[in-house]
Amino acid sequence: MENNHPMVEKIISKYPALSDKIKIQRENRLWMKIDYPDFRKFLEFAAADLKVDIFCMLTGLDEKENYSFIYHMADLNGLMLNIETSVPKTNASIATITDLHPAAELQERELTDLLGVTIEGMPKGQRYPLPDDWPEGEYPLRKDWTADRLDKKAEDING
Repeated sequence: MENNHPMVEKIISKYPALSDKIKIQRENRLWMKIDYPDFRKFLEFAAADLKVDIFCMLTGLDEKENYSFIYHMADLNGLMLNIETSVPKTNASIATITDLHPAAELQERELTDLLGVTIEGMPKGQRYPLPDDWPEGEYPLRKDWTADRLDKKAEDING
């Protein structure tokens, strides 16, 4: 499908380098990739200029050398803009977006609990969704994690 959607045209007019990084899945379902250093500015642009300002969901992915994050955003007309960005596992840290989208807090906590990603600037609070007694350093959505690691830790603790 060609990128002749009005939203795509607005994005490319501001960010020409993204012209080959935007895909139209179907009408009102757009997917794009953006480098992490440009992510925050783009998110602000999407909210202010494109009116894509409804945070729907955050997906975190373990992709070998990188962690990728897909921010699923919407506007009031039903358009979904899925914005993907990534960081290397060697620097698994991203900034919170809760100042722009407070609803992102629980899903950012999930990234910390399940993938071990540091969320800079995240408000203090309880862990989520894992229980408080979940072993530190165990991140069950990492590709290299296995449940037998929990059994081994329990053996070490119990002697």
